[in-house]
Amino acid sequence: MKRILIIVFTIIYGTITGQTYSDNILIGKGEPELFGEGIGLQKDAYTAFLKMKKAAGKERVDIKAVSGYRSFNRQKSIWERKYKAYTNAGLLPEEAIEKIVEYSTIPGTSRHHWGTDVDIIDSAVPAEGDVLDADKFHGNGPFCKLKEWLDAHANDFGFYLVYTDDPKRKGFKYEPWHYSYKAISKPMLVAYKKLDIIAILRENKLLGSEYLTPDFMNTYIEDNIMDINPELKD
Repeated sequence: MKRILIIVFTIIYGTITGQTYSDNILIGKGEPELFGEGIGLQKDAYTAFLKMKKAAGKERVDIKAVSGYRSFNRQKSIWERKYKAYTNAGLLPEEAIEKIVEYSTIPGTSRHHWGTDVDIIDSAVPAEGDVLDADKFHGNGPFCKLKEWLDAHANDFGFYLVYTDDPKRKGFKYEPWHYSYKAISKPMLVAYKKLDIIAILRENKLLGSEYLTPDFMNTYIEDNIMDINPELKD
């Protein structure tokens, strides 16, 4: 019986390396061991990131992480700031939530909670305004060279684009800057799918959580969490 319980636990939370993940780690409320000042990646992901950065540097692309790990509380502050702004502007709560999730995740559901995902720009070129703008990675945008390099080489270092420009994909809009370290994030997603996210959000008294109905959350999970680059899913 003990052996069966261990196997079941590993299937739910384990990775191919035997690593396990608590609920708190999966929703950004734990204390994972992170590397890279100002970035925050798990050890293997950070090692791979440095190798990728070094390789890109040889071709005069200066990869810079502008966002890595974000805690539950950090994501919560982003969520509640936007929720207040939209509802104060006259949107209904449900409309405010729909507006927020065009780009921002509900706290506890962000891949940035895992220490596997990173938003990337090229610091070798000047860019004005919001650097995380898809137009900056295409056409005459300053990050076109970075985009071309990542398209050709990121997978070689274990990093995969999360929210692709596939016109059939639902959920979050295209993010040419958001990459995930597949070897860790893929099994973490498997573990994550087992959580009762609605209960977690209500326990944490997230602003607007009473409007996150089961129907809404089921659609959100299917579209925003699971409708990603197929390479990152089981």
